[in-house]
Amino acid sequence: MVASTVIMEKGVVLKVANLTKVFQKSRKESFCALKDINFEVHEGEFITFVGPSGCGKTTILRILAGLETPTSGLIMFNGRTFKSGIPPKERKHIGFVFQAPNLLEWLTLRKNVEFPLEIIGLREEYFLKRVDDVLKLVGLYDFADAYPYELSGGMQQRAGIARALVHDPKILLMDEPFGALDAITREQLNFELLSIWEAQKKTIVFVTHNIGEAVLLSNRVIVMSPARIVGEVEIEIPYPRHRGILRSDRYFGYVEKITEMIGKYYSLEPRF
Repeated sequence: MVASTVIMEKGVVLKVANLTKVFQKSRKESFCALKDINFEVHEGEFITFVGPSGCGKTTILRILAGLETPTSGLIMFNGRTFKSGIPPKERKHIGFVFQAPNLLEWLTLRKNVEFPLEIIGLREEYFLKRVDDVLKLVGLYDFADAYPYELSGGMQQRAGIARALVHDPKILLMDEPFGALDAITREQLNFELLSIWEAQKKTIVFVTHNIGEAVLLSNRVIVMSPARIVGEVEIEIPYPRHRGILRSDRYFGYVEKITEMIGKYYSLEPRF
């Protein structure tokens, strides 16, 4: 699984080289979800993959999380290079926030957040204390003994973020975590996520098909068309970011630029 040990560029925590993923639908039919994907992520960076549904964004995250195996290509992470995906022992350095919170209904919120520690085997006092710390960080400490059905959709998704952070990962992967929420709750959680990122200094790789969300959150936006990266945009808007930027010409300028980049490679016309 390990191809070699490499010297990573200073500040680079993750690098992907020529990553390709082909799904075999049948003996005679296959589907190329990713083709020659190349990118790198710097420590403390917030990068976002944006593109239309079905272009391969989630597949990238699933490969990085070890939920899918790449067909070819290399992943450089934690000072090592892997050609068959990141192995299980390295995945403890990765947190994953899914599109749905996927909380266990029979466990309290506290027990749901503790659950990854049991899976990984991190039951030391430091990590158990982190349960309280991350619940406070996401504003759910007072609901630690509540069950998932007692929480709103936004609170459940914050619980998913807490669960992904509890083992103190080096990098946090987030797969359209707010996509199913109403617009008001989604905007609120975007700003809460920015506050968490600024407080924790975590490296975040985020996926969305919402261009405005990508511009609001990110240092850098990687733009995708089906199966490929077609470009990237540095978002030169200072942090901390406030709601006022959503009305600024600079914000709308970035949204327009990314929209045009996607439009060059992807037809938005109806297909019959």
